Amino acid sequence: MTQKVERVVIVGGGTAGWLAASLIATSRRAKAAPLSVTVVEAPDVPIVGVGEGTWPTMRTTLQTIGLDEAEFLAACDGAFKQASRFDGWVDGSVGDSYLHPFTTPPPLPMGELLAAWQATAPDQPFAAAMSAQAAVCDLHLAPRQRAMPGYQGATNYAYHFATEKFGALLGAHAKRNPLITHILDHVTGVRHAENGDIAALTTRSGREIEGDLFIDCSGFKGLLIDGALGVEWVDRSDHAFNDRAIASQVPVPPGSPIASQTIATAHEAGWIWDIGLPSRRGIGCVYSSRFIDDERAETILRDYIARELPGAVPETKAFGVPFKHISFRTGHRARFWEKNCLSIGLAAGFIEPLEASAIVLIELSLRALTDNFPADRAAMDIHAGRFNKLFRYRWDRIIEFLKLHYVLSRREEPYWRAHRDPDHIPPHLADLLTLWRDQPPSSSDFPYIDEIFSAQSHQYILYGMGFPPPAGWPASDGAVAALAEMRQRARTLAAGLPTNRAYLDALAAERPAAAEAAAE
Repeated sequence: MTQKVERVVIVGGGTAGWLAASLIATSRRAKAAPLSVTVVEAPDVPIVGVGEGTWPTMRTTLQTIGLDEAEFLAACDGAFKQASRFDGWVDGSVGDSYLHPFTTPPPLPMGELLAAWQATAPDQPFAAAMSAQAAVCDLHLAPRQRAMPGYQGATNYAYHFATEKFGALLGAHAKRNPLITHILDHVTGVRHAENGDIAALTTRSGREIEGDLFIDCSGFKGLLIDGALGVEWVDRSDHAFNDRAIASQVPVPPGSPIASQTIATAHEAGWIWDIGLPSRRGIGCVYSSRFIDDERAETILRDYIARELPGAVPETKAFGVPFKHISFRTGHRARFWEKNCLSIGLAAGFIEPLEASAIVLIELSLRALTDNFPADRAAMDIHAGRFNKLFRYRWDRIIEFLKLHYVLSRREEPYWRAHRDPDHIPPHLADLLTLWRDQPPSSSDFPYIDEIFSAQSHQYILYGMGFPPPAGWPASDGAVAALAEMRQRARTLAAGLPTNRAYLDALAAERPAAAEAAAE
């Protein structure tokens, strides 16, 4: 008899585990034939804490699981994210800055838009010419008015939030779903079936938890995908050098501006993230231990904080968090779905937090699972093969997109020169760069549905960093008019949107209980 897939067991809570539980429990498959979902969470495992930024996909995700947007923002010390800004990445000179906004350029041939940009406003930054969102970010404005329905905005947006509070909110929300059972216990091993599948988990308390599909959200440990099934790790540090991070949280004064974008500032051997929340700024240093040591990285981080927030003391106990050192390896599993076990989140792989790819990979993994959920064990290997092919493609594209930020730099420190060494550039990216000398990035270069980083994202990086636009395209009347319309749109949004601070302070005042919980 064919074994139906009815019992899903998730190892690990946090963002990956609780999103998995909620999305599976609210999926079409669960509604058609209810599943049981069990989350087994160790009671004393700290979160990694480098993942305070998301992509706009998170709006759909939160709406799907039934979370109110205002509740989420208040409970998680949340703020809006509309872009990523890169300071010092091109050559490190004064004024070296470009933007990757979430709103795409006008829907016209990019060659024509580039020609119109050069003909009408060549001194204007590429992002400012192509998207009104650049002006919104410059003014620290929110993407929406308070009267708009939840999850809708005048511009495309995502979120910044306190990671630890986000995981707690997701857990509390998931536990209200009757299909979800929560077990606090340590997984100590597994019992295998005759075919090599995982038949059950064993725990420290003596439990045996049986399941049909197991989801490994156990973080870097990979308790199931690695420990139980031995799926090998694919090292990608030949392309992505960073392997260390130092995280800090810096309190901000009441009423201070809240940035509309993640700020990534390049340094001699990596970059610094700066994420603004209502009560703090999350600031951290990402770097390569091959080029600088931990002490030098701490100095770089302290110097940045002293420059950007004079008088701030990030290592005080104001938030109970001193500098936090994190070591990580860059890469992913050779197979993400092995037998009846699917790895999601850090258990599946990790690359530096540039462009917030970690959480969106969790979302896309769960969408792929819930859209193609195996009804029985006989179909599972087919689903696993398709999933593995898709996500190997996605990992390759992520690594290439992040590498693009480095190979276009003209900085001269050894770290940056090493990034431009042809031996450290993925061959597919090298081919694309050759093509893009003659034609802009297009959908032909990124043919999959739900590309993590679209042709438009690549355009913002290329031309933001000064890659020469291809010659020979006409500055069509339509393209000239579209850019003029974009300038008017920017003026309209600037006049009509509230600041992030005004929006979020008003929200906190309306939800005092949630705001007090978020401040604890």
